[in-house]
Amino acid sequence: MNYRHAYHAGNFADVLKHLTLALVIDHLKRKEGPFRVVDTHAGCGRYELDSVQAAKTGEWRGGIGRLLGSGVSPLPPDVAQAMAPYLDAVRAVNPAQQLAVYPGSPLIALHLMRSQDVLVANELHPEDRAQLSLTLGRDRRIRLLAIDGWIALKSLLPPKERRGVILIDPPFEQPDELAWLSAGLAEALGRFETGVYLAWYPIKDLKPIATFHRTLAGLERHDLLRVELMIRDGQNAPDRLNGCGLIVANPPYTLRERLAAVLPELTQRLAEGAGAHYRLDDLVQTPHVAPFGRAGSHRRKVAKR
Repeated sequence: MNYRHAYHAGNFADVLKHLTLALVIDHLKRKEGPFRVVDTHAGCGRYELDSVQAAKTGEWRGGIGRLLGSGVSPLPPDVAQAMAPYLDAVRAVNPAQQLAVYPGSPLIALHLMRSQDVLVANELHPEDRAQLSLTLGRDRRIRLLAIDGWIALKSLLPPKERRGVILIDPPFEQPDELAWLSAGLAEALGRFETGVYLAWYPIKDLKPIATFHRTLAGLERHDLLRVELMIRDGQNAPDRLNGCGLIVANPPYTLRERLAAVLPELTQRLAEGAGAHYRLDDLVQTPHVAPFGRAGSHRRKVAKR
């Protein structure tokens, strides 16, 4: 997939991924005890939307650009409230109220964390690692690493806080990365069984995704929430990015309800053609696929924007 993130920052996949991360961190703050955020593939941490890379694809315009910025219609009040942890983190790096910067997952986590919480941000790519260090600056809550993300997943667990969220967001530059993701998640759950895990994956060809789901369904004793957003029908376009998903292991009890409140609106706004839909279900149960309307309603066509 060749996923250098500077080309894709702020796109629809980032919106789903970072919204979910923000909601999980927001839930963890309900308890006083400290927690740890582990970001296995952290990237640069901050992305200028007028950069050469971002301008080349313009993907952010079909993502965060449909939620914030000039000319964007306001979100329904209940949706805006549910999305507030995420959207406030984006607004925090855009003080002029103009959408010019998109924060990566480490910056979003830092915005939401408290003084007692810890962020471990790992990035192997040397250029991205150098930029990440500049972005995050000197903050005693931060630990920066530069090792292979899959090694980080093994070596950093369990955290001493015994509470935390682990974001696994590989670049998907290798054809067998879905297999690595399922194996890595299974091994990590063996090391830190009570952690909250967010395992992100792109959706192009649907067949390997189905295999990936079947493999993870073997982890029956774990609570696995499947969250997917398809911006178009992917049945006949296996060579393009039609959607993305997250497997959330040990999801907080508030997460399903909060995602259910925003996914219909999010799917409608981010749709790129007919067949846009979302999925929010337990991986080991019968799938439920919903279009951009209410959960459980019939599919409806979405006008191409």
